Amino acid sequence: MACFEVSKKIREVGEEIEGKKMKEEEEEYTLDGTIDLRGRPAIRQRTGRWGTGILLLVNQGLATLAFFGVGVNLVLFLTRVIGQDNAEAANNVSKWTGTVYIFSLVGAFLSDSYWGRYKTCAIFQVIFVIGLVLLSLSSYLFLIKPNGCGDGQTSCGPHSPYHIAFFYLSIYMVALGNGGYQPNIATFGSDQFDEGDSRESHSKVAFFSYFYLALNLGSLFSNTILGYFEDEGMWALGFWVSSGSAFIALILFLVGTPMYRHFTPSGNPLSRFAQVAVSAVKKWRVEMPIGKEDLYEVDGKDCAIKGGRKMLHTHGFKFLDKAAYITSKDISLQDKDGLHSPWRLCTTTQVEEVKCILRLLPIWLCTIIYSVVFTQMASIFVEQGAAMNTTISGFRIPPASMSSFDILSVAAFIFIYRRILDPFVGRLRKTNGKGLTELQRMGVGLLIAIMAMISAGIVECYRLKYAQDECLNCEGSSSLSILWQIPQYALIGASEVFMYVGQLEFFNDQTPDGLKSFGSALCMTSMSLGNYVSSLIVSIVVKISKKDNMPGWIPGNLNRGHLDRFYFLLAVLTTVDFVLYVICSKWYKSIKLEGKFCQDMDNEDEDEDNDDDENDNFSV
Repeated sequence: MACFEVSKKIREVGEEIEGKKMKEEEEEYTLDGTIDLRGRPAIRQRTGRWGTGILLLVNQGLATLAFFGVGVNLVLFLTRVIGQDNAEAANNVSKWTGTVYIFSLVGAFLSDSYWGRYKTCAIFQVIFVIGLVLLSLSSYLFLIKPNGCGDGQTSCGPHSPYHIAFFYLSIYMVALGNGGYQPNIATFGSDQFDEGDSRESHSKVAFFSYFYLALNLGSLFSNTILGYFEDEGMWALGFWVSSGSAFIALILFLVGTPMYRHFTPSGNPLSRFAQVAVSAVKKWRVEMPIGKEDLYEVDGKDCAIKGGRKMLHTHGFKFLDKAAYITSKDISLQDKDGLHSPWRLCTTTQVEEVKCILRLLPIWLCTIIYSVVFTQMASIFVEQGAAMNTTISGFRIPPASMSSFDILSVAAFIFIYRRILDPFVGRLRKTNGKGLTELQRMGVGLLIAIMAMISAGIVECYRLKYAQDECLNCEGSSSLSILWQIPQYALIGASEVFMYVGQLEFFNDQTPDGLKSFGSALCMTSMSLGNYVSSLIVSIVVKISKKDNMPGWIPGNLNRGHLDRFYFLLAVLTTVDFVLYVICSKWYKSIKLEGKFCQDMDNEDEDEDNDDDENDNFSV
């Protein structure tokens, strides 16, 4: 009897030790399915977290500095150095900017489908650096001739077609490199934080705020110091600084290689979407019973989308549910291993992936009008500032440099929101420190954007009053100080923190596991479409308002126009957009995921075999 008690006690102690060992092993690895460089489960203490997060933030700041070192003054380079007129240069810059955002979709597709985010970021950063070096060489060797030209006073000599072709090749390599890299670096940075760990998941949310801050700080240097040198005609120096900044960013990115966490690419999403559409069409006459009991899903830890989580069934888009409905014909057509053709029967996860993207599109469309407001900062705001008194105590303030107040506002409001507002709202709502949701924050961003347009319109009313009192037909500036523009720039900066940061978090959180980079690309494409829609609105306003010998709202001489009405029009359009956004937000249903990531059963068996081998090696 005593021997039995001793044996039982030893067994209990052994089980307790084994349980502690298993718990320690579970805590050692990340819980979100990330892997290390060699494809093994990522060890929490050796990979990811803020060590790699800060590295990627610095990388983003330097890469942004390099990109805006070219983009912010490209229109001046085309007019002063290449010799294009204003309309042609503006058109070429619009095409180039639009191409950047088109390439962002290419980068997101390659990342999510085949290469993974690390490989995609590395390859496109190399292309980015090569493009900048070629641009610097072409400017130094061919384009800036004679020396010192391009400063707005000395014109540059004629260029051969080969020199122009070399120049366009270089700037479109810059567009390709930055476009393919940009949507992936934000998502790759968030990958460094374990969503399954409470502390790291909080850091993951914070990362997007600091990412947007790094982006703005990088552009601040480009818009001020680097922009000043280029405006003075030192183009080659400015481009070489951009090249050096991009090269350092690439080196820093590669330094962190052993410490990064990775997600496995999920395969081509277009084929998965096509399979759902084809399967649903084939069964369009099938009558489905109420409920989801007959919807197909793979069993166990397998998943139709590798490296992700299974998605739970949601109501809505019932026609697509037919793609996952199991009919008697599906059962008769399965092969000897019990497998079904994906063009006849799809999993619930595949169907829900398509539903998720369809639900995101209305929200995404509502962000385009906000981007229209945001783009005014780089165009109409600058024209308005140029028509004001830009001299303060004998020092001339370049109108474009007023965007510095936007960047300072972004930095201030990121701190205010993260440290003050978010915890305060969380305590009021008793949500464990979680304040406004991403959708609510985006709505607040729209409201602040409306306030920014109203503020700009009021300033323009006073500017016109001063100009009319002085000289209506004069093309000179009004005596109203340019510093009166500070509120509208500050409000735009505040709205960015709520809209763009919330947008990054929302699309990253709500896109399926296999489409995270695509979610970031959606943010970039909304900015791109905002530029095009803004140009369309301006063209329509100019055409309608300029009639019967009237100069229109936005003439060459703003003193004879009504720019204030244009601002108020944007405020009205944004208000309408806000109402539509609220309706879409009410309609939106959040994505529903299973807690555990899917595993490849073959790999799992290999892991178990490896574990057995390790146990054999350490056994006595």
